[in-house]
Amino acid sequence: MRKQIDAGRRVEVGRERRARTRAKIIAAAFEVLGDQSGLYARAEDVATRAGVTRATFYNHFTSMADLREALSFEMTHGFLEAVTATISRIARASDRSALAVRFYLHRARADRRWAWSMINLSAAGVIFGAETFRQAEQTVREGVEEGVFATQSVALGRDLLLGTTLAAMGSIVRGGADDEYPETVAASILFALGVPLEQAAECARQPLPSLSVSSVD
Repeated sequence: MRKQIDAGRRVEVGRERRARTRAKIIAAAFEVLGDQSGLYARAEDVATRAGVTRATFYNHFTSMADLREALSFEMTHGFLEAVTATISRIARASDRSALAVRFYLHRARADRRWAWSMINLSAAGVIFGAETFRQAEQTVREGVEEGVFATQSVALGRDLLLGTTLAAMGSIVRGGADDEYPETVAASILFALGVPLEQAAECARQPLPSLSVSSVD
């Protein structure tokens, strides 16, 4: 019995150690990809920042693409949940879309490292990560069904929403945007999706509510 307990404890300690190392690598990836030059990050760069060997890196992640996917989830899951919970109380898809765009762009202004990480991750994978990608598509679909969006296809509307937001995020972190840029971008996206200009501007300038949860990654 004693041997079984000892063996079980060793397995548990090994799992804990592995989890800590994996978390350390992900944290290092955030630091590396959160730099303006992070688009060109290599596994070796992340391993060095994490203080682990290249072999250890590959014990936890099969490739940089695998690490990028894991980091994308870590960076966006809680924030997306908070944004989704907040905008879910809003009736119109146009209002929900405008709020979501503004939440992402205002966070980019407040947290440049997060913004650069999102830009660099999106350049080499799905824009803003798979979860956000699916949620944006769902919101556009709802807008089309409600008759507030007049786009040729849901996919086109999704790409317009995400692509424009990503480009705007880049302008913000490079210092090429004024204080009202998130609202201007949100209104422009709605207008491109078929919302009348005056209504689009009104949607984009409604008071920005507090996020529904306190922890957003």
